[in-house]
Amino acid sequence: MNDMTTQAQHRLEWIDAMRGFTMILVVAYHVALQGFCQTPRLSASMPFWVLFRMPLFFFISGFLAYRRNAQWSFSCLMRMTGKKVRVQLVPTVVFFLAAMLLLHPSDFPGNVVEQIHSPTKGGYWFTLVLLYMFIIYYLFTFIEHRFSRRSFVPVCILWLLSIGIYETAYMPSVFWYAFGNKATQKGLLFDTSLFQVMLFFQFFIYGNIVRRYWHRFEKLCSRPGFYLLILGVAFFSSVEFLGLHWLKHEWANLSRTIAMYALLTLVFLSFRYYQAHFTKQTRTGRVLQYIGTRTLDIYLLHFLFIPYLPEVGKYFNGHQHNFLADTTASVAVGFVVIAFCLLTSNILRISPFLKKYLFGREERKTITN
Repeated sequence: MNDMTTQAQHRLEWIDAMRGFTMILVVAYHVALQGFCQTPRLSASMPFWVLFRMPLFFFISGFLAYRRNAQWSFSCLMRMTGKKVRVQLVPTVVFFLAAMLLLHPSDFPGNVVEQIHSPTKGGYWFTLVLLYMFIIYYLFTFIEHRFSRRSFVPVCILWLLSIGIYETAYMPSVFWYAFGNKATQKGLLFDTSLFQVMLFFQFFIYGNIVRRYWHRFEKLCSRPGFYLLILGVAFFSSVEFLGLHWLKHEWANLSRTIAMYALLTLVFLSFRYYQAHFTKQTRTGRVLQYIGTRTLDIYLLHFLFIPYLPEVGKYFNGHQHNFLADTTASVAVGFVVIAFCLLTSNILRISPFLKKYLFGREERKTITN
């Protein structure tokens, strides 16, 4: 195995490990919010982790979506889109209905209708929104490959356009759908969760751009002071948005946006630098990679296993400056929830039918002599 092959293998491993790390943050956040009943405004840790956990997830999805040698014919476009619909949509509908039935049995129809009109779909918005993103990206790439001359301009325009659309979501005085005017947050954008696409598609494309121009990005990362620059930007933008609040009204979203990009880039650079610690030869690497390769299973199942512990949230809401204890408690319980998800997933995967239609994994055919 040559150096380039080894580097590519390790790169895939640390990306899977980073995806596992992100999944832990997602579950821990939901444990704090739904299990501990913590108030985000009073929590010492939730406002910080929420800045980059979902942006990082979409960044990784966009990073992995890029296929340099794919033949983007119309039949390929239809085949890949159809597969994504099956893998993303069918499990989401099944587990959404199961969660509504198990968690809210007394008013099942009412809760289903209420959550359908919510952009977050009772927590099951992520897979639906990711499906939208893949469809948009596939269509864009299909059109992009119709041109004989390849350029970075189209994907950069798409990225800047997605950032511009995202920024409008925090301008309630101009746009009816923007945050701040809660009374008008109804209709197609919210029923379909397209509003969430507006918020997060920029990070999907950012990850895709990094993957497309990986060698240039590596050179940029190797420059002296680049990591310190990102670290400084992440620190000051986070402090401004979470604590100082020098920027007011719509301008406050500027520090939020910078913090999200800087923090997810910081995590990405850290996993890249320490990639040797996240291979399958290390215990940490094996655990994070296993979680990272089962993110769909964990995401779909974890809402069913979050324990209801409001006393914990009551304590932390009264001691909002205890960042370490706050984070440790939610992550610890999150690991227990993840363990139950993986156990349930492995049981369900015994059935080839459930493995295919609930988790998008087909049984591999074995060739015998």
